[in-house]
Order: sequence, then C-alpha cells, then structure tokens
Amino acid sequence: MTKPFSLLISCEHGGNRIPTRYRHLFRGYEALLQTHRGYDAGALTMARDLAGTFQARLIVATISRLLVDLNRSIGHPRLYSEATRPAPAGVRREILDAYYLPYRNQVETHIANEVAQGRRVIHVSSHSYTPVLEGEVRNADVGLLYDPGRAPEARLCKAWQAALKARAPETRVRRNYPYSGKSDGFTAHLRRQFAEDTYAGVELEINQQQVLQGGDGWRCLRKSTIGALRDALAVSLAPRSERRTA
Repeated sequence: MTKPFSLLISCEHGGNRIPTRYRHLFRGYEALLQTHRGYDAGALTMARDLAGTFQARLIVATISRLLVDLNRSIGHPRLYSEATRPAPAGVRREILDAYYLPYRNQVETHIANEVAQGRRVIHVSSHSYTPVLEGEVRNADVGLLYDPGRAPEARLCKAWQAALKARAPETRVRRNYPYSGKSDGFTAHLRRQFAEDTYAGVELEINQQQVLQGGDGWRCLRKSTIGALRDALAVSLAPRSERRTA
C-alpha cells in the first residue's frame, strides 16, 4: 500500500436521543431506550478517544438506533424498530430523510473526497455489544469485524489483534466476533462503493461489560486498543518488503 492514508472514525449508535417530534412513538418504550437496544454504551467515548489520539475525522450520530438504525441497509427488517415500524410510511420516510440519509451521505462523501485526492481511507466504525444475548455469554472483550476477502482489512485486523494481545495479554480479542464482518452494515455498503485499495472498513466492537465496570479497567482498555491500532497501522501499511509478521 503505497498511497498515503487518512483515518476516519465513525459511531452510528452513539446515543439514545429521540427528537421531540417523534417521542410520541416511544410511549411504552422508554425503558428500552436505556438498554443495548437503544444505543451502544461506550462506543461514542471510544470513537472520540480514537479521533483525538490520531487527529482523525470524526463523524457520529446520537439519535437512538430505535428511531432508525444507521448501520442497516434500506429494506433490512431491523432498519426500523418496534416503536417506529408501525408509523405511517410518510413518517418513516421523513425519519429516513432527516437522519439516515444525511449521516450516511456525509460519511460516503468524505471517503469519496479523500479518495479523489489520492488518499486511501482507513475507516474504524466504533460499536459495543451486550455481554449476554438470548442467554449466550459473549466470550471476548474486543471484536474486530472485517471482510476476510479484502486482504488489506484482514492484514490490519490480524496486526491489530496481535498488537493488542502484546499490550494487554489478558484482553480477549477475536476477529469477526460476535458478528460477521460481511453481514449487513455500513462498512459492507461502503465496500461496494470503494475498491479495497482505496477503502478499508473495520467495525470495532467492545464488550459492554468493560464499559459498565468503568474505572481504570475501561480507561486502560481504551488506551491499549488505541495504542494497538497505532502499532497495527505501522505494520499493515508498511511496504511489503518492510512488513513484519504480525
């Protein structure tokens, strides 16, 4: 990879805000907004720390995914939630036009502009996941989601995993866990728009157990994850002749 690169940090599920105009749709769902269904706890903090450390472009959303899920494709059955799905089609389209399309277009336009200027974009989309889902205990602290068929993404995530294990050996790091990096999501959409030599998208998934415990453990996890990304970029973006084995 000889092209210069720029780092983009995004956070699609950074908050659980419901605009006043649509709060009536959430009567009876107020408690749900406070759960992992409402937002990704800790994802916004991680995104801001990443962007601050690398002086990277940061694009975030703080509306609840229960209003409209910015990480789902149009037509996906979970694009809207049980609170918004019964709303009239005109209301759902209004939400799409006001929140979904502007966010997605902002990210895509930024990438296109960087590519037009001869830069390759490394995109880290910050997320978190519930420690237990439907009785299944998730056995990782950090997940790195990517498309195994895109060599630059695979190389970066392998190096990131190795670097994080070196910095924090007790941290459980898994690739394409607890979800598949190829499943429906914003990075999957962006891969269809940009070739692998111009765009690499990784979803960073943090176990919310780390977030909810807070304190030094959560601060140290953010610090080690960010430091490991710096190490991984140095390895994975080096000329092939200089690349170390991750």
